[in-house]
Amino acid sequence: MSATIIRGGRVLDVTGDRAEPADVLVDGGVIRDIGRPGTAAPEGAAVLDARDRLLIPGLVNAHTHAHGALARGLPGDRVPLEMLLTTGAALGGSRGLEDKYLSAQLSAIEMVRKGCTACYDLFVEYPTPTVDGTYAVARAYRDVGMRAVVAPMMADRTLFQALPGLLDALPEAERQRVDALRTSPYEASAAACRDILRDWPFDRARVRPALGPTIPLHCSDEFLTACRDLAREYDVPLQTHLAESRGQAVLGLRKYGKTLTAHLADLGLLGPRFSGAHGVWLDADDVRRLADAGASVAHNPMSNLRLGSGVAATRLMLDGGLRVGVGTDSASSSDSQNMFEALRWASYLSRIGTLDYRRWLSAPEAFTMATTGSAAVLGMQGQIGRLAPGYRADIVLLDLTRPEYVPLNDVLLQLVFAEGGASVDSVMIDGRVVLDRGRLLTVDEAKVRASAEAAAARLREANAGAVAAARALEDYVGAFCVGLAREPYRVARVLALDA
Repeated sequence: MSATIIRGGRVLDVTGDRAEPADVLVDGGVIRDIGRPGTAAPEGAAVLDARDRLLIPGLVNAHTHAHGALARGLPGDRVPLEMLLTTGAALGGSRGLEDKYLSAQLSAIEMVRKGCTACYDLFVEYPTPTVDGTYAVARAYRDVGMRAVVAPMMADRTLFQALPGLLDALPEAERQRVDALRTSPYEASAAACRDILRDWPFDRARVRPALGPTIPLHCSDEFLTACRDLAREYDVPLQTHLAESRGQAVLGLRKYGKTLTAHLADLGLLGPRFSGAHGVWLDADDVRRLADAGASVAHNPMSNLRLGSGVAATRLMLDGGLRVGVGTDSASSSDSQNMFEALRWASYLSRIGTLDYRRWLSAPEAFTMATTGSAAVLGMQGQIGRLAPGYRADIVLLDLTRPEYVPLNDVLLQLVFAEGGASVDSVMIDGRVVLDRGRLLTVDEAKVRASAEAAAARLREANAGAVAAARALEDYVGAFCVGLAREPYRVARVLALDA
């Protein structure tokens, strides 16, 4: 890989809240120097013209699901988490390897076009993860040119087995039908993951494996400890959905006699490899446990709003010394893979929980969470998320001639509060230009679009019966969760405006 010198642009300095003219020398996929305009470059270095461009570190998505791309728009409108999970398996059914590859490819393309250069992806296969399926998702990220952590999302309990009391809330006929549903034994998923981890064929600096036991209530203790042991043996990250909804929090106390976080701590899952997605219903003790263990939380403000899960206490987390990143969640649960939207909502949502403006998340804090904070969730801290010598050259060029930046008064505030991704002009990942002046260089987007439309039509027809049967259960699940919401809990994460 030849050296590249990026000339004529402004380089964002988050700590100094400024963007001064500077040249950036990239060699071997690494930022070697950031110097004054006219900085010397090796003979033969390629020149990237960055006039009227702002250089920022690539955004890092701490939590998403690639399988959601082909189900975009299908879950419905007023659908909380548990209702979404009711139809999830049906909406994701009937997929072959090419469908799994295609869905991940769609997610990667959207992220790159919105200035995101790395992600943590919990994708799902039913009923058990497979080597071929996992590698298809990893291959999609590699082919688009994006950096990724790829984790099979797994469970050994169905939704109706996982939530105590839910089965009894169904009519007799429906109860008999769903009671017959079974997931694969956890041993099968654990064995598949061992094969995935042992024979991983991709460059781990770019696309690395992880484990994704989906939700603690949906996994037996035996399965969770098996995932813990695999993560230790192969030194890979592990992510689960932690206290995402009030229902999970209430049922966790009912089942374990302690919070979900405390239960995971007792099982030995918490540690530097561990991250909990969402963390909406964490209390102060949970935050302390996670922080003391060196764990992380992936904050997903858009899907927390979309699914009505509540508002995570990010200030409590940061003040408690907890590492926090930002994620989008899937395109079927938050409708977008736009990290600019996610980091803006991360800041805005912090403002509805307190009138003390000093506790709101500032623009620099939100941006840092979406870069170095998320990099820590991926296990890539010190490697990505900053523009500094020694860091990987994951660089996004934003067009400063766009209305969002005219006039340019406060570059970071305008970036965090006004940017929606439309200004993304070019994207470099690991020193390679992936998006050049709005043109994706790695894959044929027209072909991907045509394949996606054809696949979606085929899957809608193939899954129609299963989806209809699942939707018949949604209102029962919804009513059950509304009942749970009336039970007292130790923290409040929703606004009672209609009380």
